[in-house]
Amino acid sequence: MSERSERGEHSAPGPSSDGGGPRGPVVGVTSYVEPARFTVWETTATLLPHAYVEQIVRAGGQPVLLPPAGDPSSVLPRLDALVLSGGGDLNPAVYGAAPHERTGHVRDFRDEAELALVRGALELGLPFLGVCRGLQVLNVALGGTLHQHVPDVGGDVRHSRSPGIYSRFPVKVAPGTRLAAALGAETVTVSHYHHQAIDRLGAGLTATAWSDDGLVEAAEAGDRPFTLGVQWHPEVDADLSLFRALVAAADGRPGQ
Repeated sequence: MSERSERGEHSAPGPSSDGGGPRGPVVGVTSYVEPARFTVWETTATLLPHAYVEQIVRAGGQPVLLPPAGDPSSVLPRLDALVLSGGGDLNPAVYGAAPHERTGHVRDFRDEAELALVRGALELGLPFLGVCRGLQVLNVALGGTLHQHVPDVGGDVRHSRSPGIYSRFPVKVAPGTRLAAALGAETVTVSHYHHQAIDRLGAGLTATAWSDDGLVEAAEAGDRPFTLGVQWHPEVDADLSLFRALVAAADGRPGQ
């Protein structure tokens, strides 16, 4: 639970100060900085796929975008939960590896900002959900390493079959885990789009889901408040379970 929740500022959603509708826990979401085109403009933009925003709102939270600029970790005490979104590859130098020829879309400034965010969130006990790259950042922040190209380690090309196209296939979830409790199932079919994956687990993390080719598809820190990451993309699926579990944890509801 965040510092705001511990102070009891919103143990349950209530009316907003401007007389509007219910206000849920504030969920910070990391964002991209990329070249973009919209209306008449072509420029560098801070952006995020809107699916993240929609899912957090549907789950009862209030999303706030966190650009990788300045000191984003300074806002953590004002948040009730944190989501690390997907994106390009981490610079392998941050986990002591040389770059693979297929490693790409590296943004050092984003790596620096998000590693600081994760470490700060862990220190505060802030409920945390990592999505795809977000799981990888969590793992690296805790001293873990990554496979830089899944096909090199026996992973199927299904994980990233075609540019911009998600593949849907099942993962097996470990029973008795926070992930299994959130999903309500031990086998789920989810949307994949990644060519990197966890290699050595970071300190305190436990693998909690796998694809049938043996790749780690989720990990969580069982000795911490709600802290988990998934290698798939729940923001593009209909199932709200993970976002609801995150918002419930941020709201201080029991059983999370």
